[in-house]
Amino acid sequence: MTALDKHPEKNLIRLQLSQNSVLQNLDPGAMADLEAHLEIADLKKGDILLHQGDHQMEQYFVLDGILKRIVSSADAKEMILRFAIEKDIETSYAAWRLKTAAPYSIASVTKARVARMPLKAWAEFLDVHPILKESFEFEVMRLMSEIMAHTITLHMLDAPGRVERFLRKYQYLFELLPKKELAAYLNLSPETLSRLKTKHKELFV
Repeated sequence: MTALDKHPEKNLIRLQLSQNSVLQNLDPGAMADLEAHLEIADLKKGDILLHQGDHQMEQYFVLDGILKRIVSSADAKEMILRFAIEKDIETSYAAWRLKTAAPYSIASVTKARVARMPLKAWAEFLDVHPILKESFEFEVMRLMSEIMAHTITLHMLDAPGRVERFLRKYQYLFELLPKKELAAYLNLSPETLSRLKTKHKELFV
């Protein structure tokens, strides 16, 4: 990891941070204060940022690439809860606030770059910036609501319904995600996903 102010691409990274969904309305002075806490990590496919059960947690701002949030059962079965792409955040803020272990892992789906900082430092920064804190906590709740809706979808909709819902809500992600990862997220085989994807294209030509 490299401190932001020492990174050779710091100007590009600052631009990317200014476009982040949570940070985009931060004033220049506050952004400069935040940057002092950030380290930049370049990830390979499959790198783990957070392990389920960890107590040391961080706040992540996705600069490039794709991350996934995963929960694992005792028998090692995995479920993908969500994906995060550039301009998104990833966090275990709720668990940190509740003083519980991380309930999921966060890993890179592709080569990726993130800006990261300890959640304690992020929470202290939020306390100084109440408007940012309100919008961030709203985003955390929105993500939790989306994950709940996705979990219900897996139980309530058949395979075509799951694909149609994903296309309706996340069309921009459909071509970005590796087929194997998207299939796992939708609880489908890659072959079934390919067939349904082809059928969808034929219907909407």
